[in-house]
Amino acid sequence: MADRFRHMKTREGRAENRFCERPSVVTALDQRTTETTPGVERATLRQWLAVAAVALGVFAVITAELLPVGLLTDIGADLGVSAGRAGLMVTVPGLVAAATAPVSIVLAGRADRRRILLGLAVLVAGANLAAALAEDFALMLAARVLVGVTIGAFWSIAGGIAVRLVPERYVPRATAVIFGGIGAASVVGVPAGTLVGDLLGWRAAMVGLGVLALVVLAAVWVLVPPLPSAGSARFSDLPRLLRESSGVRTGLLLTFLIVAGQFIAFTYLRPILIGNGIGAGGVSGLLMVYGIAALAATFAAGALIGKRLRGTLVGLSAAIAAAMVLMALTVGDTVSAAAVLILWGLGYGLVSPAVQTWYMRAAPDRTEIATSLNTMMFNLSIAIGSWAGGVAVDTVSTTSVLWIGAALLAPVALLVARR
Repeated sequence: MADRFRHMKTREGRAENRFCERPSVVTALDQRTTETTPGVERATLRQWLAVAAVALGVFAVITAELLPVGLLTDIGADLGVSAGRAGLMVTVPGLVAAATAPVSIVLAGRADRRRILLGLAVLVAGANLAAALAEDFALMLAARVLVGVTIGAFWSIAGGIAVRLVPERYVPRATAVIFGGIGAASVVGVPAGTLVGDLLGWRAAMVGLGVLALVVLAAVWVLVPPLPSAGSARFSDLPRLLRESSGVRTGLLLTFLIVAGQFIAFTYLRPILIGNGIGAGGVSGLLMVYGIAALAATFAAGALIGKRLRGTLVGLSAAIAAAMVLMALTVGDTVSAAAVLILWGLGYGLVSPAVQTWYMRAAPDRTEIATSLNTMMFNLSIAIGSWAGGVAVDTVSTTSVLWIGAALLAPVALLVARR
């Protein structure tokens, strides 16, 4: 690709070249396990299993983050807090993850990334088991703080790790697989946890998450190769990247608008659906419909974002905003709710791989630092969105969050077009 852009001599041309290219990287897996044909380097089964293990970790962490969405009213009632205040179970981890993400990359230094992932799996297991034992809301929030630490650090490392695990030509697909853990959390994790909560109680669902984290520990231990650091980051690298890369600055604004717009409404999806006439027992099934659509979109993202990144960002924001408006205006039964949630899931399933790819192109030689900034803004946006949604639910109405979320998503198309 460098030859293609070599004729560009202007400063603007050189900037665009940096934004669109990514340097070649040697994967962490033994080069001898890579099958090759003349001129083509192929990813092996061993490499894809390593990718799958990281995706499982993302699945466990995101399920831990989002499970309270499906159990919000049950946990709130049991611990004696309102639905709006119970939303802090999503807000608090988001804030902690936002603070942890950039700090974790710096503190990680030259430590082997595989060892860090193993430690984080142990931490998230303990956090969920502690949540299962919480007897009051303060103890629950303390456990959620630990979940937030795990989210920030795990995501910062996992988000850009595909480039270390597979040959360059497979990085977009591997990135989509890793972020497929997010869609899988929606399609399997949250609905399954909600179902377990409905049948056995929310504490049983938290215990199940703890067990899942131990499975992640085993998978990373067996399947992921040693990942020695390619270099250490300093705190000064974070503001330097922001100053030097307009692409990263634009990415942070995109992340905020999309993610805050999503979670100001999605956090309160259960009371929204119940308020629209959906029985409490039907919510887990509808969350599964949403998750299936999100998972399908995530795995389709590899083909879309490689060639049409900007169009994908515009399309996903339009789909989510339209779904929110339709949820407010037309949903009154299970069929209409399912149709709207399919649209919503298709839009949101594209978010993580599309946004992460934006950062990888904006800072190809500083992927971990850019990913940590994305993780910081992503989780800060979750926290702000879920907190603002709680205020709106408690002071205005449950459906007001749908209109606010759609309004936040509206500027995305203009922002992408200007870049």
